[in-house]
Amino acid sequence: MTYATIMVNLASDQSNERCLAIAGEMAGRFDARVVGIAAAEFSPPLYFTSGEQADKMIGRGREAIEARLSELESEFRKVMNRGTKQVEWRSSMEIPIQFVSREARAADIIVIGQSRGGVFTDPFARVNPSDLVMQAGRPLLVVPEAVSWLDLRSVLVAWKDTPEARRATVDSLPLLRKAKDVTIAEIVEDGGSREAALNRTNDVVAWLSQHDIAANALVPEEISTRDAAAALDGIASSIAAGVVVAGAYGHSRLREWVLGGVTQHLASESTRCVLLSR
Repeated sequence: MTYATIMVNLASDQSNERCLAIAGEMAGRFDARVVGIAAAEFSPPLYFTSGEQADKMIGRGREAIEARLSELESEFRKVMNRGTKQVEWRSSMEIPIQFVSREARAADIIVIGQSRGGVFTDPFARVNPSDLVMQAGRPLLVVPEAVSWLDLRSVLVAWKDTPEARRATVDSLPLLRKAKDVTIAEIVEDGGSREAALNRTNDVVAWLSQHDIAANALVPEEISTRDAAAALDGIASSIAAGVVVAGAYGHSRLREWVLGGVTQHLASESTRCVLLSR
């Protein structure tokens, strides 16, 4: 298993420098094809009018979007033409999440920049990773703005005995094979057994060894689960993790997927790259 096709999503209203750099780096590591993708849609202002004036406003708005998508293509090709063997560009004038989640079928993994502002992003201008991970059917590599390279010296797998964590671990196998150190960590929830958690994490370590990946298990003895996101950050810091691998957890509310607190934190506030999968 490898990442043969890497898709990198570009936002129209924020910097794409970091995620482009990491997508290019991944293309080199995995000898992969790279697909650049972007979409945006004109959003009428609250004071929207009608008639000829409205037609002119819509026309100018759509022209501006077309120009911005062209700029993004140039930005993408400038970075990828430095050494990437195969590149492709896809863009559309529509709601970004609709376009990117549909086109995700063409990729093994999607590199996406962390959205400034967390859940409060402009859906007409960029894709929120929290939304995309629930719809794409592909793993995401979420790149914070402060990260300039893909640090695989230490990778943390945030283990939880759920289908989401198992899927994320499988989806991360190509990255784990490139990592120097891999840690499988589980936070024991209130009332849980540390011995049972060690058995679970050791099972994952043994499974990874069958894929020629050396890993170690970590189950902290005393850790507060009241703020699981902070606890996970603490573990990541203690092992100097450059990447965190985690399942994306959520629940359905009125037909909408709502992410849990830890997943939302990883998608929008982490200071390190995060591979999310569902």
